[in-house]
Amino acid sequence: MSETRIVAVGFHRLKGLLQALVPAYRAVADVGVLDKGFDEAVADLRARQVDVVVAAGSNGAYLRQHLDVPVVLVKVGGFDVMRALGRARSISPRIALVTYGGVADEVDQFDRLFDLGIVQRSYTTEEDARDVVRELKALGIEAVVAPGLVADLADEAGMVGVFLYSQDAVREAIDDAIEIARIGRIELAKRERLNTVLGQLTDGVVAVDLQERIDNVNPAMARFLGAPAEALLGRTLSDVAPELSLRTTLRDARDEPEQIHRHGNRTLVASRMPILEDGRLTGAVLTCQDAVSIHRVDRHLRARQAPREASARYELSHLTGTSPAVLSAKARAEHCARSQATVLITGESGTGKELLAQGIHNASSRRRQPFVAINCAAFPETLLEGELFGHEEGAFTGARRGGRAGLFEAAHTGTIFLDEVGEMPVSLQTRLLRVLQEREILRIGATEPIPIDVRVIAATHRDLKAQVAAGAFRSDLYYRLNILGLSLPALRDRLEDLPMLFANLLDKVATRVGLPATPVAAVAREVLAHGTAYAWPGNVRELENIVERLVVHGNELDRGPEALQSLVPEWFEHAPVVTLSGQSREAGVRHVRDVLAACGGDRALACERLGISRTTLWRRLQGNA
Repeated sequence: MSETRIVAVGFHRLKGLLQALVPAYRAVADVGVLDKGFDEAVADLRARQVDVVVAAGSNGAYLRQHLDVPVVLVKVGGFDVMRALGRARSISPRIALVTYGGVADEVDQFDRLFDLGIVQRSYTTEEDARDVVRELKALGIEAVVAPGLVADLADEAGMVGVFLYSQDAVREAIDDAIEIARIGRIELAKRERLNTVLGQLTDGVVAVDLQERIDNVNPAMARFLGAPAEALLGRTLSDVAPELSLRTTLRDARDEPEQIHRHGNRTLVASRMPILEDGRLTGAVLTCQDAVSIHRVDRHLRARQAPREASARYELSHLTGTSPAVLSAKARAEHCARSQATVLITGESGTGKELLAQGIHNASSRRRQPFVAINCAAFPETLLEGELFGHEEGAFTGARRGGRAGLFEAAHTGTIFLDEVGEMPVSLQTRLLRVLQEREILRIGATEPIPIDVRVIAATHRDLKAQVAAGAFRSDLYYRLNILGLSLPALRDRLEDLPMLFANLLDKVATRVGLPATPVAAVAREVLAHGTAYAWPGNVRELENIVERLVVHGNELDRGPEALQSLVPEWFEHAPVVTLSGQSREAGVRHVRDVLAACGGDRALACERLGISRTTLWRRLQGNA
């Protein structure tokens, strides 16, 4: 823990007391003395890293109003007052007591009881202090007990100023400041631990104070609310998301579990509860779960209650296309099928990585054995561990009686396909590495490993080398996975396959939905013209989606070009409208050249704006795509 930093602000006579005490605290805190007041002190302190400030009188009150750090005021005790009044009385019977903020009733009572003739006055500003000193001078007062500012003014006016604060009072204030700093550090450490825990949750969590101002929000909730946490702190939750309001919870101080709300394009399951500290309401907390995640887990649990057939449906022949990139991928996949080594398939989402994995399995000697697939990005870490490795009975609360086999055991003698392996948490990467090295798994809660015979095929759309460099993926696991590497091209990089893909998907979709393919086939030329000018960020999966959209709304296609623009607006966002007059290719080339010119000839920038690769840019400039 770093050293506690205390700044004691004092000038006039208080400065001397502070400087005399500072050396005694060197072993426990860094205590510094600042002999500035008001605005100068505020500016200086804001520029420093300070835990607590110690000050007195009007200066201390001003600092409390203008600083965010705690300010401890030097307090004057009854003994301090009596001692200072005694010193003043030894100087003259005509004495006055001047205090900051208001007069002391106790001194008034003491004065009346013993008939001491003490004149009491108070001040709040320096101008008030000067007026008080002038008044006391006019009254014939000869000794003035007061804080440093007034005591100095009394000396200047020809009276005797007796300093009100004692060394004990200053020492007590410094001790209090050190204790406040210590408690503050403990609370900060607790908050940091809590924030670390909240940051790992997939559920969204937001806490508010009594005015419903957001004072804590975890990353999951920030994503739900669509703004970074820093921008949400201090805002009223009802203003940010009215449907998620906590006002009723704050008003009634009662729990409201599992209510369904629509926020933006998400359906959230929200639970509310008041925050009570020592029986006193201090705020409220809201937790939210994405309904999609709940449905996913529910489907997973229900699917596990009944046996399922672990088999692969696709052959390598189902990878459609005659482009060099596709033919190369097929040929390499056939070679991979003859081996038992681990395969790593890379490619963007929607390029057909699982299809290729199933094709390798069905072309291998394991074709009659199980093919088990799991998407590593679809489960939180705790569920994914149980899915992959299984658990023993009693391994955790809710564990199935008799235990349960994991997917590695289910894939024994066959193939396991780890889709989106780049999303696997680092802690599970270590366990996967052991499986690849030792060919055995250890269930959760077990002590004895289970030998397995499994061929592993992994896939990712991420750059695993970059993840290794960033420390997000283990390098030893990467080299264990990347023994046989395959890469699937993006659709925009093999547009020559578009006509064949379109025809195959049209037949497949029309058969599946039970609608005729004829209306779509009639505009195939226009569809393909637009397709060759589009970047296809969703690849073949996106093409299939668009084909299904066209088949379902086929009765609208006879309206001409505007029908396509209505049904597939994404084609027209970054490309010119292609007419039915056969001029689409020329318009596309003109568009590409215009963008390139606007980028000053920078091809990389032009590719980024068009959403295409350098190869596609070159082909389009040649008028070939």
